[in-house]
Amino acid sequence: MWTSGRMSNAKNLLGLGVSLYFLGLMDLTTTVLSGSATSLTEGQEDNLSDKLHQRMKRSWVWNQFFVLEEYTGTDPLYVGKLHSDMDRGDGSIKYILSGEGAGIVFTIDDTTGDIHAIQRLDREERSQYTLRAQALDRRTGRPMEPESEFIIKIQDINDNEPKFLDGPYVASVPEMSPVGTSVIQVTATDADDPTYGNSARVVYSILQGQPYFSVDSRTGLIRTALMNMDREAKEYYEVIIQAKDMGGQLGGLAGTTTVNITLSDVNDNPPRFPQKHYQMSVLESAPVSSTVGRVVAKDLDEGINAEMKYSLVDGDGLDVFDINTDPNYQVGIITVRKPLSFESKKSYTLKVEGANPHLEMRFLNLGPFRDTTTVHISVEDVDEPPVFEPSFYFVEVPEDVEIGTTIQIISARDPDVTNNSIRYSIDRSSDPGRFFYVDITSGALMTARPLDREDVSWHNITVLAVELNNPSQVGSVSVTVKVLDVNDNAPEFARFYEAFVCENAKAGQLIQTVSAIDRDDPQEGQHFYYSLAPEAANNPNFTLRDNQDNTAWILTRRSGFRQHEQNTFYLPILISDNGRPVLSSTGTLTVHVCSCDDDGMVMSCNAEAYALPVSLSRGALIAILACIFVLLVLVLLILSMRRQRKQPYIIDEEENIHENIVRYDDEGGGEEDTEAFDIAAMWNPREAQLVVKNRQDMLPEIESLSRYVPQACVMDNNVHNYVLAKLYEADMDLWAPPFDSLQTYMFEGNGSVAESLSSLQSVTTDSDQSYDYLTDWGPRFKKLAEMYGATDSSGALW
Repeated sequence: MWTSGRMSNAKNLLGLGVSLYFLGLMDLTTTVLSGSATSLTEGQEDNLSDKLHQRMKRSWVWNQFFVLEEYTGTDPLYVGKLHSDMDRGDGSIKYILSGEGAGIVFTIDDTTGDIHAIQRLDREERSQYTLRAQALDRRTGRPMEPESEFIIKIQDINDNEPKFLDGPYVASVPEMSPVGTSVIQVTATDADDPTYGNSARVVYSILQGQPYFSVDSRTGLIRTALMNMDREAKEYYEVIIQAKDMGGQLGGLAGTTTVNITLSDVNDNPPRFPQKHYQMSVLESAPVSSTVGRVVAKDLDEGINAEMKYSLVDGDGLDVFDINTDPNYQVGIITVRKPLSFESKKSYTLKVEGANPHLEMRFLNLGPFRDTTTVHISVEDVDEPPVFEPSFYFVEVPEDVEIGTTIQIISARDPDVTNNSIRYSIDRSSDPGRFFYVDITSGALMTARPLDREDVSWHNITVLAVELNNPSQVGSVSVTVKVLDVNDNAPEFARFYEAFVCENAKAGQLIQTVSAIDRDDPQEGQHFYYSLAPEAANNPNFTLRDNQDNTAWILTRRSGFRQHEQNTFYLPILISDNGRPVLSSTGTLTVHVCSCDDDGMVMSCNAEAYALPVSLSRGALIAILACIFVLLVLVLLILSMRRQRKQPYIIDEEENIHENIVRYDDEGGGEEDTEAFDIAAMWNPREAQLVVKNRQDMLPEIESLSRYVPQACVMDNNVHNYVLAKLYEADMDLWAPPFDSLQTYMFEGNGSVAESLSSLQSVTTDSDQSYDYLTDWGPRFKKLAEMYGATDSSGALW
C-alpha cells in the first residue's frame, strides 16, 4: 500500500485552486492496496462524508504532484513524499525513483521517500515530468510493492512578458481616409499558461501616434483616428504599441513594438501650369518631328495620380505642330508636324491643356483636374537652298535626238524673301559620260553627246541649283531620262553559220536553219524577213524558205554536188526588219560539200584528198628542202654583190654648201608664222564649222580656240547647237587642252616690228587717237597708215 504526502507549506500552496481540498485530505490516512483498500473507522468515515458533501466513497488518487516554477531558494525544493504501508520506519524499505529527470532534476530520500527538486524549473521549457516509484527490501532487494507511475506538474507563475514576434510592422493607408479605417493588426504572444490565471491575458494600448491613430485593446487592430490626413502635408508616421499581461493590471509585464505607417497617395490635387505663357522659337528649316520646346504642369500627387496627358485644344497652329507626353518626366513635348516657312507665316499661337487621365470620383469636388497655358512660337528665317518645282523629273527622249536639243526645262526658285538668282549645273558623278548639258541660267537640259539606247537606255542625273549670292546653298533634283528606241540597228545573223551538204544530197533537202537578232526593241516586237540577196536570187544550187517565225530554211535546189568540182559555196542572205525605216543587212552562209556515207553521215569535206597523196616519201621531202636551201644562198649572194657596187658619198671641202636647202620643223614666231593657227575661227563661229586644213608637218595643238571661248548666256538654238557640238568635238580630241582651260594670247611674237597688235592692251578713250606712229613702221605699213589718215613729217599723205 502506497501513501503520498504533502507538507502544509503555505508558500508551496499559493495559487493552488485545490489547496483546501488537498489540505483536508492531508489529515486523512489513505490506504492504497494492490487492488483493494482497507475500511476506515466509523468516525473517520462520517467525518469524510461531511467534508465531501456526502460524495461517494473512493480511494485517493495519489499519482500527481504540483510544484511551482522558477524557485529561487538555496535549499532543494520539496515536492512530496512517497510511503508504503509495509514501511515500519525501521529503514528496511528502500525507495527508488526512475523516469524523466530522476536523479538530475528530482531526487528521493531512499529511507523516508521525500522527493525534492534540485534544479530550477521552467514551465515554458517543460510543463510536467513522468516518473516511476518502487519500494524494495533493503536487505534482499526484493520489490515490496509493484512499481507505480506518477506525474509531477510544473505550476505557472507570471514570468514572461508579451512579445511581438512579427514586429516592427510596416503599413500604409490611403490619405484622406475616413476615421476608423483599418490600418494593420498587431499580435503579441505571452509564453505563460493561458489556462491559469491572468498571466497570459494581454491588453493593447498606444504609446505614440495619437491623435492620428488608435488601437483596439483586445484585438490589436490599428485604425485611423483623425480625418483628412494629407500625404502632401505629412507622409510618414511612427506609432508605438504596448501589450501588457495580467489584463493590464498593476504588476503585469509589458512589451512594445513599432509600426511605421505611410500615407499612400490618392489623386486629390489637380495639375497646374507654373507659367500661363510660354515663348518659343524654331528655325523654318527644322525637319518634321523635331522638337520645338517643352511645357510642364505641376502635380503634387505621385505615381499614377500624377500622370499627365497633354493636348492642343486651340490656336492657329493645330495642323502645323503636335504635342506628345513624355511618360518618364510627365512633360509635354511640342514638335513640328509640317514643314515651316518663314515667308508664309512668321508666328503661331497654341493653347495647351494638361489633364490627369486617372480620376477618383470622391475627389472630383477638388477639381477640375486639368489646366491650360498659351504657347507663342516664332518662326526664324534661314537662308534656304533653292527648291525645285516639281521635285522630280521624268523625261522621254528618242535616241536619234540631235546634239544640243533641249529635252526639258528644269526650274528652281529661292524660297527666301531675297529671291536670289539661281545658277544650274549637273552633278558630274551622276553623268560620268557627259551625255547632257544644262544651261546655267535658264535651266534648259540639253543633249551634249549622241544617245544610244542599245548602250545606255536609262540615265539618272542630278541637276544642282546654286544661289548666285551664296554658293553654299545648293538644291538638287533627280532627273530620270528614258531613251526611246529608234530603228537604227539592222538585223544580223545570231551567229556565224556554216552548213554541210552531201554529194549525194537530193533536191529540196534542208541543210541549215538560220535566225537573226536585232539590238532594237520595237514596241510591236521583232519580226524578220529573209530572202536571197539580189545577186543570188537565181542561185541554181540553193533556195531559201522564210518560215514567218523569224527563222528561215536553206534548201538544196538540185542534186549531184561534186567535191572536186566545187567544195565551198557562199550564199548571201538578205535580212530585213519591220521597223520604220526598214533596215536590212546581208549575211553569208558558208556551205561545204562533203562526202557522206549511205546514212548521210559526213566522212570528208577536204577536196585536196582527191589530188594529193596521203603522205610524201623521204626522198621527195629531202629534194624540196634542198631546193629551198639553194634559193636562200642565191638571194644572199645577190644582196652582197649589190652592196659592194655602191660608192660612198664624200663631201667636197671646196663645195659651196650655202646653196643647200635645210628644212626645220620649227616654224618660228611672230607674224612670220602664218600657218600655225587659224585665228579667223576665233571670231567667226560659222566659218569654224568648216573643215580646217591642218598642217602636215606638225600635230594640231589647237585647231579652233572658239570652241573653248565662253559664249554669251543668252543665244539662239543654232549657237547652242554649235557650242555643244564643239564641246563634244573637244571631248573627243586627244590633243585638245584640258577641260575648262582658257588660252590667252596678248602678243603676236617677236618677229614683228610693230610688236603686239592685240586690242587687250589698247587704251579705251572717247577722244580721237593719233595713228601717226604708223608712218614710222616702214613701207609695209604704208597702206594701213593711209587708211587711218596718218601723215608724214611734211604733212603729205603717203
